[in-house]
Amino acid sequence: MTVDSGTEISGGQAAVQALQAEGVSHVFGLIGSATMELFDALYDADDIRFIGVHDERTGTHMADGFARASGRAGVVLAGQNGPGATNLITGLAQAKAAYSPVVSIAGALASGHVYRDAFQEVDQQALFTPVTKKVWTAPSTDRVPELVREAFRVALAPRRGPVQLNLPRDVLSGTATVEPMQAPGAYRNHGVPAPSSEAIQAAASLLAGASRPVIVAGGGIKNTEGHGAATGLAEALNCPIVTSPGHGDAIPFGHPLNGGQMGPRGNVVASRLVKEADVILALGTRLGFNSTFYSYDNVNRDAKIIHVELEPTAIGRFFPIEIGIWADAVQTAELLTADIVAGGPERRADRDAADAWTSAFQTERQQYLADRDAAAVETVPTQPSGMFKAFRSVIPTDAIVTMDAGTLCLQAHDALNYHQPLSLFTPLDFGLVGFSFAAGLGVKLAQPDRPVISLMGDGGFGMTTSELSTAVDNQIATTTIVMNNTCWGAEKAYQRDFFDGRYIGADVSSPPFDKLAELYGARGFRADTVAEIPEAVEAALAVDGPAVVDVAVDPDALYSFRRDSFTHRAK
Repeated sequence: MTVDSGTEISGGQAAVQALQAEGVSHVFGLIGSATMELFDALYDADDIRFIGVHDERTGTHMADGFARASGRAGVVLAGQNGPGATNLITGLAQAKAAYSPVVSIAGALASGHVYRDAFQEVDQQALFTPVTKKVWTAPSTDRVPELVREAFRVALAPRRGPVQLNLPRDVLSGTATVEPMQAPGAYRNHGVPAPSSEAIQAAASLLAGASRPVIVAGGGIKNTEGHGAATGLAEALNCPIVTSPGHGDAIPFGHPLNGGQMGPRGNVVASRLVKEADVILALGTRLGFNSTFYSYDNVNRDAKIIHVELEPTAIGRFFPIEIGIWADAVQTAELLTADIVAGGPERRADRDAADAWTSAFQTERQQYLADRDAAAVETVPTQPSGMFKAFRSVIPTDAIVTMDAGTLCLQAHDALNYHQPLSLFTPLDFGLVGFSFAAGLGVKLAQPDRPVISLMGDGGFGMTTSELSTAVDNQIATTTIVMNNTCWGAEKAYQRDFFDGRYIGADVSSPPFDKLAELYGARGFRADTVAEIPEAVEAALAVDGPAVVDVAVDPDALYSFRRDSFTHRAK
């Protein structure tokens, strides 16, 4: 749809013209009567693919996955005000926790009906404020292009995140004369702060002189695909590099200095490094909840911390720091490497202790990986360790894995191997169940040439099975693996360990998910033993369309992650 200068068009047409000007290729959404003019304009937009969903929440997860995997804004459209808009809240809260640039658009009550207790009336301006970067309600038709443009500008500005635009019925149905939209580059130039030379020199000296240095790489490295800069710095220092939880793909699995994910939900080797390091370089990470539980149980109290973050309020927020650098993590890593290399051998004259620290770590890491495989046995019923070993044997090295919350997915974070950047997408700090399958559909549309595998528990998948229709109707070829332990595993573990096995609400009843998938028109596979997993997953990956693998897991293989939350009940 092209608009000539001075042409009078509807608010719906203006909104779609603005989306086209932003280069939007996909819109996820659910139709509603409040936005008929916008949907009618989408009908003529041959360059935008509309993906109709069954629930606004899962549509938001699709937009979230698309945004993270593409680096562009993901767009979700709730066609109905009121209940259609409220269904967006969970997905937007998830996107905010992940700093994902989702542009959410919802229909809104006609302006003349506001404050009259009208049908489906809710204060959408107030409703979305806590879960987004910013909320707008368009006051008039002629302002629609401006506010769509502003929504994209804010969503994509550092630090990225979701935004909400409410479009009242009368604004969409009204007409106005609008000018053709300019390309985004005409009004959006998001620069990032550069580190000072003094900070670089001080940080480089501290790192070069450390006996037990470690780099913690987070989303600032992963989301910018800055692994080359981070590993280059680790190589210049010959020091270990670990990743914050949920960002295990920030550093390629096979790099010899990669220790995997750290923290209370990471592996023992990477976690020990941070607990014992004398200098910690936090590179594009907040050192927040999932990494540390805000506790010196997970960070060496005596370590000198160099904190590099794009968000200034995150620097030194939870732990005292030696040096704070408000800057882009990739650029900072490159400048640190250059300074250390330029310093020559004399800059790193006494490296025996640091080299011994790294050598010992590498030996321990190799033993950890060997023990991980040795511990995985083919027992019946299937144990998580055996299941994860089977997954490692068949998941392609270029695969993208999406995760849900829950104990099995949390264990999978560091039990799987991520060989290239942007291979792992998780709920991160929001801890959302019901995210993975829907997010995987959005990821696949953003990265159609890469295999996408979505791991879920049976409870989480049961929340979102209706989107199997979306996958089938749009031929979105993801493989969903349901790790089926017939319970809400985290909560049942807490009831077992801290509440004397007084189980209530912990067990889940589900149909055979492989059969359910077939009823939706997808392909279904089943694995009741460890030995059956590789063949089932390989067959699912070979399907040219959506596939589901139902994997039976021992319901008694429970693990309490948040033991710290129940210390008052420990016996």
